[in-house]
Amino acid sequence: MYPNPSCAAATATLAATIAALFSTAPHAADQQLDSVVVTATRQATRSNEMTSDVSVITRAEIDQAGESTLAQLLARQPGIQYVANGGAGTNSGVFIRGASTNQSIVLIDGQRIGSATTGSAALSRIPLDQIERVEILRGPASSLYGADAIGGVIQIFTRGGEGPTRLNASSGYGSYNTTDTSVGVAGGTDVVSYSVQAGYLDTDGFNASNNRRNASYNRDRDGYYNKNLSANFSVRPASGQEIGVNLLASSGTNRYDANDFSALGAAQNYSSDQNVGSYSIYSRNRLHSAWTSTLRLGRSTDASKDYVGNVRDATFRTDMDLLSWQNDFRLPVGEALLAAEYTKQRVSGSTAYTVSERTIGSWLAGWNGNLDKHRLQLNLRRDNNSQFGGETTGSASYGYQFTPQWRAHIAYGTAFRAPTFNELYFPASFFFAGGNPDLKPERARNTELGVNWEQGGHRASAVIFNNEVSDLIEFRPPTFAPVNVSQALLRGVTLTYDGRFTEWAGGVAVDFLDPRNEENGPNKGNRLARRADQQMSSYLSRTFGNWELRGEWQLVGNRYEDPANRVRLGGYGLVNLYADYRLQRDWVFFARANNIFDKYYETADNYATAGANVFVGVRYAPK
Repeated sequence: MYPNPSCAAATATLAATIAALFSTAPHAADQQLDSVVVTATRQATRSNEMTSDVSVITRAEIDQAGESTLAQLLARQPGIQYVANGGAGTNSGVFIRGASTNQSIVLIDGQRIGSATTGSAALSRIPLDQIERVEILRGPASSLYGADAIGGVIQIFTRGGEGPTRLNASSGYGSYNTTDTSVGVAGGTDVVSYSVQAGYLDTDGFNASNNRRNASYNRDRDGYYNKNLSANFSVRPASGQEIGVNLLASSGTNRYDANDFSALGAAQNYSSDQNVGSYSIYSRNRLHSAWTSTLRLGRSTDASKDYVGNVRDATFRTDMDLLSWQNDFRLPVGEALLAAEYTKQRVSGSTAYTVSERTIGSWLAGWNGNLDKHRLQLNLRRDNNSQFGGETTGSASYGYQFTPQWRAHIAYGTAFRAPTFNELYFPASFFFAGGNPDLKPERARNTELGVNWEQGGHRASAVIFNNEVSDLIEFRPPTFAPVNVSQALLRGVTLTYDGRFTEWAGGVAVDFLDPRNEENGPNKGNRLARRADQQMSSYLSRTFGNWELRGEWQLVGNRYEDPANRVRLGGYGLVNLYADYRLQRDWVFFARANNIFDKYYETADNYATAGANVFVGVRYAPK
């Protein structure tokens, strides 16, 4: 695994730039870039006190995303790559540290979402307008969240309310005849907090298929529209007592081209209606000065209807119910966690599965704390699945604060992925041997070492990880029945820097990834499909007066579409620009241009990506 010249040159140039800035920049304000996060421990913890690899996307960064999708925004973060089968609304996903798209968990306000048939969350259906912040935990986290957290966890927090009642609104227009509008109201007192946000997106899109020789090619625009709503409400009748509800609903339709081989090879116009929802009610109660209890009851849904023209072709629906009781204890040293969860997953639709529901009963325990310069975190979890039995996972991490600026951590953790309903029970057909009810979970063991430096408004880190994944599920020819056969090794290094100056800000993340097939056979040593071995994402911004300007540069190395590494997808570089102007105190005019050099590239073979595109709009956001 060696850096290619473009990434190496970019890294060297950036290092020189940073050095020059430090030698000439004024003293940075004593303002840390710390934030309080909950995903890494399931308890509120300051980011500079954690022994894990975490990053946060703020509302300010989301406001600057323009026409970008959630997956594209995530791909600008360290350790994340993305893949999409076309434009907005099409199937898309992210690889966290090289783990597949169904080897990571997505949460919305603490509620897990996703399809139990595919194993993935519909990131393309989650609108940025509804998001307040995103926390990303990299590395195995099954000891905290259960099955599927081999690569990590993405937790999305919808927009909340506090302070005087405020209205917010945003509307814009861009390339591909794209319109995006949202409006909301939020506020709160010491007793009540509330927020309601609604949005609508419509785009003509572009032709998702770009291979004229492909049987699915149809020269048309594959558009997408989406309407969405979020609502959060909480009441605090007494000190330390809170009851609340969280809601997110997203409904959209995208068009795409496919071939059902029933019309003499002619491509068909397909469309997919998909509804994604997350709904929960919780009660958080301080039962003692050292004991806080949180009881949550929720449901998430993922329902899709596929059409050929105007004729319904297939339907799939997942309902996931969750009941959890988490207890946080403040101890003389650190904080302890004890929790129990009950999850029920049900699938329904046009496919007749032999088994259509499963239950998972779980308990977990954890502790994290500081002892002088020492930091520790321990977690243990047991999941009992009605389909394949029990799995126990654990993690341990240790950190040490060498100086006020320097700290390091070492961590070890195990994780697993549960087989999906498709992998277990999908009916046999002429083309497919069907599911395999004897499948075992995929399992992973991860070791990582990280070093962090912080001073004033500057932060840098280096993380080395080694994740051994066994019992991977593959659809093996000639029958294409899913079997536990594969072994994989996900190892790499992530280097990051982020800094603030008086009027300037800049950052860079460089990833060197080695995602390899380790199974004995013809593909041993090959790179896992659709993963680049190198990636760089950087930005530079400046504010002056009422203006803010930002430039972004992203480099992604080459990838392979297939396990045999015969179909090569070329690397690419993207340059994006953003600018906003504060017309008045609460009004902002903004413009974003993505892929300004109109780079042609693919994240999946035969699927197009957006060319040069522009989005402009106005935002009303009282401070």
